[in-house]
Amino acid sequence: MKVITIQQPFATLIVEGLKKYEFRTWKTNYRGEILIHAGKGIDQKAMKKFEGCGFSYPSGCIIGKATLIDCISIDERARKMLIKQNSFVYEHVIQHKEWNCYGFQLEKIEKIKPIKINGQLGLWNYNYEKE
Repeated sequence: MKVITIQQPFATLIVEGLKKYEFRTWKTNYRGEILIHAGKGIDQKAMKKFEGCGFSYPSGCIIGKATLIDCISIDERARKMLIKQNSFVYEHVIQHKEWNCYGFQLEKIEKIKPIKINGQLGLWNYNYEKE
């Protein structure tokens, strides 16, 4: 199964259902099930912003599963949609209008029992069997 490595706190925000888009500078044609890997990298500024949410933020493990249903270009129209959807979570993308990126739209998000494994760049493969 495909896996994407995401910095904390963003990986946890996805599996907790608060973040439905993951942002990258590259686009993907892949659609389908994807595992969410919480990387060892931590965005300290974002951690402070979300520390009051009461979540745990594990690192170096796969923590969730989702379905990647679309990859959209983040233009002005998309930024307005994100503001309407959840400006608190998407503030960093909304503020950086010069940042040309893509949003990987995720649905059917669920937490899974953490699987310790090192992450990789891009989309990578892992032989996932639900326990």
